[in-house]
Formats: sequence, structure tokens, C-alpha cells
Amino acid sequence: MLPVLLDLSFLKIYTFGIFLMLAFFWSAFLLWKNFLLTSYKEEEIFDHLFSGLVGGLLVSRMVYIALHFNEFGLSLLKFILINGYPGLSLYGFIFGFLLSIYLSMSRTKVKISDAVDYFVPSAFIALAFGKMGSFFSGVEVGSKTNFILKLKYVGADGMRHLTPLYEGLLFFVGAYVAYQLLFSIRRDKFAKGTNLYFFLWFVGLVLASADLLKERSSFMFSVISFNALISYLLLLTFSIYFIYYFRSSVFTYVKNPFKRFHKKS
Repeated sequence: MLPVLLDLSFLKIYTFGIFLMLAFFWSAFLLWKNFLLTSYKEEEIFDHLFSGLVGGLLVSRMVYIALHFNEFGLSLLKFILINGYPGLSLYGFIFGFLLSIYLSMSRTKVKISDAVDYFVPSAFIALAFGKMGSFFSGVEVGSKTNFILKLKYVGADGMRHLTPLYEGLLFFVGAYVAYQLLFSIRRDKFAKGTNLYFFLWFVGLVLASADLLKERSSFMFSVISFNALISYLLLLTFSIYFIYYFRSSVFTYVKNPFKRFHKKS
């Protein structure tokens, strides 16, 4: 693993920081490309994007501090000095971002129900690059394994799962599916907002699965981590939603095999 990509006498360039920059630029580019399909003004959409980023970072930091309050106490300097006391909550950022763009769009003529689906492919791209950065910098450590795909992490004993790499690759898959789903929504094959629901469901699925292959979190609810708890709740909630939403298609699919079976018999 390579935490520091380039170490100059006057400047250190961190690997994770480089991947965060890539996450921002590629996700912003895809967002711009997606909104070219609409009549929305570019500057207006990017105003909402930056509002979402600011709100997401603030909420992410606050959630992390709340979950690790014993490390921060009531020190305001520790809250602010993120370089000296690093830590952000992924779910804090996601929900903070969504809340911020909702508040930002509510002050304009942009309806969040019409625009939010266009953000989803970019969100997946950002998560994918972020997780790849976590892997190459060694920020996240997988659990011990004897699986054929394994790696030695600096400062960790034994061979470990390549967990953040798996997450990053799955989020790239999610970006592709969300991009295709966006065009289906534009053709009215699916309701507006479906892409957002798919995003929350898929993120819950990936993070819940990956949590089983990670070192235990420092903040646990009994035997389950905070991220895993939120992931399972999202996975359960939106699985029920999709089953209900696509219930007619599911029933039709279930009935047809029985009909074919009876015809053959």
C-alpha cells in the first residue's frame, strides 16, 4: 500500500487525496454530461452540486465525531483540524448531500424529483474512485483470509481481503446500471426517483456485504457496526419497496413457469 504518493521536502501528496480529486472531476464531468440531456442551466446544477458537497462534508464530519466522541471530547479544534484528527462518515456524507441539494433546489425552480436521478451515476463514480483510493492508500483494511485473492497490509498482521477494491469495482458496475436506468426513466419505463432508490439499495447491499470482510469498526452496536446497521436497514427497506413496485412482473414471472409446466404434463 502507498499512503503517500509523492514525498517532497516541502510537500506531501497523498494517494487517497489524488483519488478524491479524480472522484470529484470524473463525477462532475458525468453529471455535466447527463444534464446536457435536460433543459436545466449548467451553472444552476453546479451550484446545487457544491451546496451538496459542503453540506455532505459537514454532516459527515459531525456524524463521525458523534460516533467517536470519546476521541474528540468537547474540543472545537479537534472538530475543525481534520488533518490532525481525520475521520468522515460515508453515510453521513450521503444523507448530508441529499439533504443539502434538497434544501438548495427547494429555493429554485428545480424539482428534486426531476433532477435527482441524474446525480446517481455520478455518485456511484465518486464512491468507486473513493474506494479505489482507500485500497491503494491502505486506509481500509480487510479481514484475515486464506482466499486466493489476498494482500499484506502495512501495520496489519496476516494476509487480508482486498475489500475496498471489491467495493470500488462493484460501484463501477452500479454506475453503469444507473446510467442505463436513467435512460429508461427518461422513456417513462420507470418512475422518477427509481435511480435514487436503486442507489440507496445498491450501496446498502455492497457495504453490508463488504462489512463482513473488514476489520471490526471501533464503533459497534453490540456485534454490528454502524455502517452495517444502516446498510441492512437500507437493503431491507428498498428490497421491500422494489418487491412491491414490481409485484405484477414478479407474479407474472412466477405464474408462467407453472403454466408451462402444466401444459407439458
